[in-house]
Amino acid sequence: MLAAHPDLLLYAALALLVAVFAMVAAWWWGASKVARANARRGKRAQRGERVAERMLERAGYRVLDRQVHCTSTMSVDGEDVEIAVRVDLIVRRRRRRFVAEVKTGASAPSPTLPATRRQLREYAAFFPDHGLLLVDVEAARILEISF
Repeated sequence: MLAAHPDLLLYAALALLVAVFAMVAAWWWGASKVARANARRGKRAQRGERVAERMLERAGYRVLDRQVHCTSTMSVDGEDVEIAVRVDLIVRRRRRRFVAEVKTGASAPSPTLPATRRQLREYAAFFPDHGLLLVDVEAARILEISF
């Protein structure tokens, strides 16, 4: 049947090629859109951290370290699992050290927001000898948090 209609085979192959191209283009566009959004968010966070550092220094804190990684273990069904966190800043004021979490945006800086609250709780567990600061870049305020 296809031998009698060689153009049909060509059109089917062309249609398949166009469909594959459209799927690849849609995937690429979606992936690049997410990547662009993540890049914008990352740049905003970096700018926010620079602003937060200046805010903290004006308030009498000294930045000791940035983007600090800390690991610990937890037990899951008797198996030890390594877990890690990364905190934005470690700062000191007088003789006390603090973990400073920098937030940008309208709602993220709220310490009562569940995700922010859980993050601060986690930092308190990882750094029990440090105080906690939540730096709200948009509102230009530094909140000291304790549980």
